[in-house]
Amino acid sequence: MNSLLYFDTPTYCFEEQSDDHFHKSPNKSFTNNRTEFPQITEQIFHKQPKSLYFLWLIETNVVLLYPKQNDMAEYKKRIADRILERKVLGKGAVLIEGPKWCGKTTTAKQLAKSILDLGDASVLKQSTQMIEISPKSLLEGATPRLIDEWQALPPIWDSIRSEVDKRGEPSQFILTGSSVLPDADETIHSGTGRFAHIMMRPMSLYESGESTGTISLSDLFNGQTPGIQENQLGISDIAFLTCRGGWPWATLIPKDVALDQAFDYVDSVMKRDMLRVDKVKRNPERTKLLLRSYARNISQQVSYATIRKDMLSNDASTLDEDTVADYIKALKKLFVIEDLTAWNPNLRSKAAIRTSDTRHFVDPSIGTAVLGLGPQDLINDLDTFGLFFEDLAVRDLRVYAEALDGSLYHYRDSDGLECDTVLHRRNGSYALLEVKLGGEKLINDGATSLTALANNIDTDRMPPPSFMAVIVAVGQYAYQRKDGVYVIPIGCLKD
Repeated sequence: MNSLLYFDTPTYCFEEQSDDHFHKSPNKSFTNNRTEFPQITEQIFHKQPKSLYFLWLIETNVVLLYPKQNDMAEYKKRIADRILERKVLGKGAVLIEGPKWCGKTTTAKQLAKSILDLGDASVLKQSTQMIEISPKSLLEGATPRLIDEWQALPPIWDSIRSEVDKRGEPSQFILTGSSVLPDADETIHSGTGRFAHIMMRPMSLYESGESTGTISLSDLFNGQTPGIQENQLGISDIAFLTCRGGWPWATLIPKDVALDQAFDYVDSVMKRDMLRVDKVKRNPERTKLLLRSYARNISQQVSYATIRKDMLSNDASTLDEDTVADYIKALKKLFVIEDLTAWNPNLRSKAAIRTSDTRHFVDPSIGTAVLGLGPQDLINDLDTFGLFFEDLAVRDLRVYAEALDGSLYHYRDSDGLECDTVLHRRNGSYALLEVKLGGEKLINDGATSLTALANNIDTDRMPPPSFMAVIVAVGQYAYQRKDGVYVIPIGCLKD
């Protein structure tokens, strides 16, 4: 339930007065559910049963009434929960990496027994002084101890590594960070053998609750054949979810406001994060141009030279390929960009395998936001929609691959044969997966490509695919075709 409140003079506040109502109240002290605002019109606003609300000032004359964040919903379980629980049992420290706002800290808190929050400016200031005097004191506390945003204080890495060696026990520390490991000159030891690593991304549709999860990739790998399953998501739903992204907070708030999250993320990357990721000053406008070029080339294998040419059409200043590479490197450090590398199978034919990466963001909403696209824009341009949907599918498949001890790749060869994604597991099994918006023609095209690639694999040197599937945005059902290829709406998929 959302209620809009309009006000004028700064003489009243809005506070909870009973279990069922909010009332306006003059000049109170404000804690918890009490928030100072200008005068509110003479109304009583009914609450939903057993819900707490807080006020959010959006502009100078509008307040939105929302559930308090802590009471908004139970913690949405993440696939990373299971991975983290396993990893901490085997190592003294576990590092959770990934883009900011993807839920790393919240996930880590589910397991941590104490916290050092280096994302807090006052804590960081004190810790910067303490690391020189008594680094061990920063690591004292119930275990596993969470060191949040550890990269803000690089010397603590070596202190943790040393402490892990001294204690000789697993489950001591969990670290979270929104950028990659600092340069070698900032740390002494790599942490090899002491640290386990987990990559977190924004939520998959199964984690955020939009996918029913009736089709399990794990079951398909195990040879189980699912029955026909109904899909509940339509094209408008997929367009919205592409633009909203998998940012956990965006999954909890009203749809119109949720779309702002990606715009805020892009703005923060351009104006703040790129200026401090590796102490190199970069131009926010040039960062924007690069992100826009990436978005225009999403889900395609284009070179840095092509991206540079695209940027030059909008950038009058000098721009060489090394500069483009430097900006891309910085965005990868921030986990904004996550390209898909090429798969290298054993083939029967003499076709040369193309090794160019496919360009992808860690979440499709980054690309739609930087281009200023909304759900209806995607629906009006199905070619663009198809490319961004592939970006969404890659995000979800990467999340699921982590749970399956696998990695995601793409395939393309000199004969023009392509496969959008290949999920290759550590045990050597793999699945061939095409990504299409939907419709009989596109599904047939995808199935034809999958079958051609499967027939070209040298099964004397590697196993055949465990299964093949066309992942679609829309379609009433998940089912298996007569040629053995599965057609799976992404709204039915889980790990």
